[in-house]
Amino acid sequence: MCPKVILEGTRLTKKTDLAFALNEHPRVVGPRKYRYHSPLISGEWSGFTNRAWGRSLLDYGDAEEAAALEAYRTWVRMFELQRYYSWIVDRFHFSTQVTQARLGRQAHDFAWLEERLRPIGFAVVLCTRADSTFPAAREDRLKISGNPTQYDDLDVFVNEQSDLREVASRSRLPVLELDVAGRGVDRLADEVADFLQEHDLLRSTDRPD
Repeated sequence: MCPKVILEGTRLTKKTDLAFALNEHPRVVGPRKYRYHSPLISGEWSGFTNRAWGRSLLDYGDAEEAAALEAYRTWVRMFELQRYYSWIVDRFHFSTQVTQARLGRQAHDFAWLEERLRPIGFAVVLCTRADSTFPAAREDRLKISGNPTQYDDLDVFVNEQSDLREVASRSRLPVLELDVAGRGVDRLADEVADFLQEHDLLRSTDRPD
C-alpha cells in the first residue's frame, strides 16, 4: 500500500494530527507489527533562514524564491523515483499559492507540479470547518500553543480557508473537502481511507496524466 496524500487547510483544522494518524492507519499504509520509518513531510518546515519561525516553502521571500522552487522540484522528483511508497504531506502547494498572495506576491503557477503528481496517484485532503466553530477550536489550541498570539485574529484563518477552497476548485488532483468540526481524528482518518479506497488511490498504478 503506497498512498500519497497532501493535507491542506488553515490553522485549527486538525490537519497535522490527521497527518500523523494517516501515517499509521492500517487501512491507509497497511498493518504494522512494529514501528518503522514512514515519511511525513511538511511545507511549513522553516529551513530557509537561520532563525526560529523562519521562512518556509509557504512564506518564502524574494531571497528564498529560487530555493523554494528548487525544493518543490526536488520533492516531486523524489516522489517519482520512489512512487511505490507512501507519502503524507502536511501543507504543500495550495498553501504556498494562498500564502504568497496574502503577502502581496505573485502566486507561482503550480500546474507543472500537479501534472507530475497526478500520474503517481497524489490526492489532496482539504481540512475545513464552519466559520462559527473557529472560536472553540482556538480555545482548545491555546491550552497547548507555544505561540498563542498567532490565534488572536480568527478572520485570518476564515479568509485563508476561503482562498484554499478557491485553489482547490482549480486543482487537477482528486480533492476531498473534509469537515473536521466536532469529529475526532480517528473518525476523520477513516473517512480519508474511504475516499482513497473509492478512488483507487491506495496502491500505485500507472495513471493517465
